[in-house]
Amino acid sequence: MSTDTTSKDTTSEEAGRDYRDTLFLPKTDFPMKAGLPAREPEWLARWEKLDLYRRLRESAKGRETFILHDGPPYANGNIHIGHALNKILKDIVVRSQQMMGKDAAYVPGWDCHGLPIEWQIEEKYRKKGLNKDEVPALEFRRECRDFAQHWVDVQREEFKRLGVSGEWDNPYLTMSFDAEAKIVEEFQKFLMNGSLYRGSKPVMWSVVEKTALAEAEVEYHDHVSHTIWVKFPVIRFNKALEKKVIKNNQKLADAFQSDANTSSSVEGASVVIWTTTPWTIPANRAISFSPKIDYVLCEVVSDSSEKLIVADNLRADIEKNSGVQLTPVRLLDAEEVGQLVCAHPFAGQGYDFDVPLLAGDHVTEEAGTGFVHTAPGHGQDDYIIWVENFGSKDIPDTVNEEGVYYDHVPLFAGKFVLTRQGKEGNANAAVIEELEKAGALLAKGKLTHSYPHSWRSKAPLIFRNTPQWFVAMDAKIEAAGGKAFRDVALEEIDKVRWVPARNRNRIHSMVEGRPDWVLSRQRAWGVPLTLFVNTKTGELLRDEKVNARIVEAVAKEGADAWFERPASDFLGNDYNEADYERVTDILDVWFDSGSTHAFVLEARGIPSPADLYLEGSDQHRGWFQSSLLESCGTRGRAPYKQVLTHGFTMDEKGRKMSKSLGNVIAPQKIVEQNGADILRLWVANTDYWEDHNIGNDIIKSNVEAYRKLRNTFRYLLGNLEGFTDAERVTIGDMPELERVILHRLAELDDLVRKAYADYDFKRVAHTLSNFMNVELSAFYFDIRKDALYCDAPSAIRRRACRTVLDHLFSCLTAWLAPVLCFTVEEVWLSRFPSETDSVHLRTFPEIPAEWRNEALSEKWKKVRELRRVVTGALEVERREKRIGASLEAAPEVFVSRPDLMEAMKGVDLAEIAITSQAKLTEGEGPADAWRLDDVPGVAVVPKLAEGRKCARSWRILPEVGSDPDYPDLSLRDAAAVREYDAQR
Repeated sequence: MSTDTTSKDTTSEEAGRDYRDTLFLPKTDFPMKAGLPAREPEWLARWEKLDLYRRLRESAKGRETFILHDGPPYANGNIHIGHALNKILKDIVVRSQQMMGKDAAYVPGWDCHGLPIEWQIEEKYRKKGLNKDEVPALEFRRECRDFAQHWVDVQREEFKRLGVSGEWDNPYLTMSFDAEAKIVEEFQKFLMNGSLYRGSKPVMWSVVEKTALAEAEVEYHDHVSHTIWVKFPVIRFNKALEKKVIKNNQKLADAFQSDANTSSSVEGASVVIWTTTPWTIPANRAISFSPKIDYVLCEVVSDSSEKLIVADNLRADIEKNSGVQLTPVRLLDAEEVGQLVCAHPFAGQGYDFDVPLLAGDHVTEEAGTGFVHTAPGHGQDDYIIWVENFGSKDIPDTVNEEGVYYDHVPLFAGKFVLTRQGKEGNANAAVIEELEKAGALLAKGKLTHSYPHSWRSKAPLIFRNTPQWFVAMDAKIEAAGGKAFRDVALEEIDKVRWVPARNRNRIHSMVEGRPDWVLSRQRAWGVPLTLFVNTKTGELLRDEKVNARIVEAVAKEGADAWFERPASDFLGNDYNEADYERVTDILDVWFDSGSTHAFVLEARGIPSPADLYLEGSDQHRGWFQSSLLESCGTRGRAPYKQVLTHGFTMDEKGRKMSKSLGNVIAPQKIVEQNGADILRLWVANTDYWEDHNIGNDIIKSNVEAYRKLRNTFRYLLGNLEGFTDAERVTIGDMPELERVILHRLAELDDLVRKAYADYDFKRVAHTLSNFMNVELSAFYFDIRKDALYCDAPSAIRRRACRTVLDHLFSCLTAWLAPVLCFTVEEVWLSRFPSETDSVHLRTFPEIPAEWRNEALSEKWKKVRELRRVVTGALEVERREKRIGASLEAAPEVFVSRPDLMEAMKGVDLAEIAITSQAKLTEGEGPADAWRLDDVPGVAVVPKLAEGRKCARSWRILPEVGSDPDYPDLSLRDAAAVREYDAQR
């Protein structure tokens, strides 16, 4: 830096004059420290006193509606971090839609029936040594109702503490009498349209909870299973086809010749199956194979009289697991395999039936033998292929509700698959032992694999054939013009906006391949399947008068009426009570929540279908799907226009939270320590569409981000003190810098509105944080501090800046209110105190078209490019202690690029560089000048400012002392003080 002389004398010739009181420094009572844990409850109390939610509804009357329909959480415990994320996301959606000019009502709700609540009451009984089955059903149901109501009240306060706004005084509960009556009414629609039927199918069954579970109630964990390779002896070709096929097919005739000693004959051979559920062998009734697989007849090397049939591609794997060496004899074609009939391994011991081979698409060569053991009572694929070939007859019932073999099961009566606690029982070992005795066990082992478990008890499940109530997916839906139920649902999926878009394919594939909808559960707490069955004919009673009496009773007394009242109250005089069975199964809770569109939206006069459903990604097989099916089956359309999903919250290392790992992050603790707005900011900053993380370090980073935002608001408040409309400056009279900021506000308005509409809250939070921290604090505010503090009140530059600050305040408080609902309320009322107003009653400001100025914006991008080189050079000078502050500098900036020179026309280089003086020179500049590699064509030669230091603004200028009245001030500062003195 050059050594030009610089005056260090700042002593005022006007003896003792202290200019501090002439500066217009920021003034505000808005505290730097937020104190959110203490302050936020005060804001909640204020909003409740104002009846803010009702006022929002009144102010929005007549606007276009936006309805986010709340998916109900279970009322069975304190909220966790997933609940917090979900409800905050919903609140940001509702608040942003309201502030974008919509009427965005929000009715929160709770799922109050079903296993999660029932399980808690059973746990209480177990601790007391009581058996739930010995407690009167109605007493048990009352305890469930009380338990659910308790947790509704607890969770309601926890959700409100997060700042979630809604109709908390009148939420929906699936256990309220009006809701239960509407659920009954919705169920009756399936009864009346003919899609409801009783059938016997294998369903996922919890031995611990003694009920069928829906797919949405199932989670998958690693599980160690027994694996067995079992020999099923071939006994003949299929009798029904034997004469016809063999007569016309010499190859098959040769294959099954009477001489069993001929190596190429399949007589005396065994088909080898592989399974991970040995306990289902007693229920075996067939073997499945694939026509696409090459099967081979093999001789056992150690015993040439033993022949096995396996998939050729899996032969080596079978040899490895069994220790038996196989010699291929010949390939078998699909037609030949399909005509084989085997005996059961336990034939002669009560299992004397044929085991046919059935072609199935579900058979692969991924593992096993290429043959699939088929027990139609214990597997979905098994059931489907059996029904396709033989109908629903002869499907055995082998295991009862407690996972125990029935007494009629030969060899294994009384053996249990799982214990009452969900641990492995003695059935697998017993079956394996009997297979060894029968000489049918080729090999055995163990396998760790993903296996279905109850999400509540965490115990493994079994597939079990049980009588259940179903809705047929191929039923014709009158409300959709007679289209098949499944087709209606698939068509409606394509009309919905899925966010992210990939979720369309996910739910489409689920609905496309799903089995019939199982509605019944063998539980006590819930809405019953309110129907009667004729005991002689098995016909379902379909009578609108009976249905109406049931609905009326439930509406008055709740679902308990179905159990308390005599059947004659419902049947009336037209039917004999003795002729009818009253069904006592409970509706699947997913049917309850799937009906909420009916008893929340339609019943309350809220527009339906809803604009948005928002839940976790697991709800594609849960609430999203049950709601879709319920609505399509009764109304022929989807209950929603858009579906938005979020991922799951993991710890900072990406692990699932669990008490055993000690990594659970409780939202209550974050709120207690840091405030709900910190949690809300974390949600807004999160890639919530995917699985995401939270932890102490992540919370700390959001605390720091919040601090910067708060300080920016504090700066705005301090510098807007005393601002009135009389001070405003029109855009035409503003300096370029102010007009550039207004252009940015116009750009941000478009971005913020689109991001909120796209539910891209991270884009809102990141963009506004960057704007406030980088473009405002580190650029605009930094440059304009001198004008704000030192210019005269009447100066156009200061007035223009204050006008822009007012616009910034208006926009930023509106745009961030949906996220930082507590803080922005505090900010707003700090400037505009009121007993009745709230920032949340506002809408986003309308941005004048004249603020747009693309040409000016492009110009100032180049100005900022050049400025970056200058500030970089000054930073080096400060680091080397050649200057203390940038106002001591007077850099000379060399510019060789015409575009930058053009951009700098009309721009005060010293002002934007925050130096006392600066010189812009066209040219390359000296070789040793300071440069930035990514900004070519700019070179900076740092120099010291010449002149005296202004005692007020500290700028160093030759003009200081030119005004005889103020000999220690610059001309600008002298004029400002003169105006100040005149107004005193």
